[in-house]
Amino acid sequence: MSTLSTHVLDAVAGAPAAGIAVVLYRDAAVLGAGTTDGDGRITSLGAALPSGTYRLVFDTGAYFAQRRIESFYPEVSVTFVVIEERHYHVPLLLSPFAFSTYRGS
Repeated sequence: MSTLSTHVLDAVAGAPAAGIAVVLYRDAAVLGAGTTDGDGRITSLGAALPSGTYRLVFDTGAYFAQRRIESFYPEVSVTFVVIEERHYHVPLLLSPFAFSTYRGS
């Protein structure tokens, strides 16, 4: 079984994005949820993950609204595949009008 973590960085502020709600799904089932800490991280999200396709949904709209910053994306959804047993880390680099992600380590 695999494990999962995430990290969100606010590219405009040049700082971790604390307080973003994140939900982990497999199909329509919610497998876990959390909120990024002061370092923009959730170190463990959901239980052990078997092989399959998963989706992380980041509530970016609420994050920017709380800071009174206009944004284009109310949420960011990242779909990824767990293939082998290992730790998966899914970072998100965020700004009000763009985002980027990659498979971290």
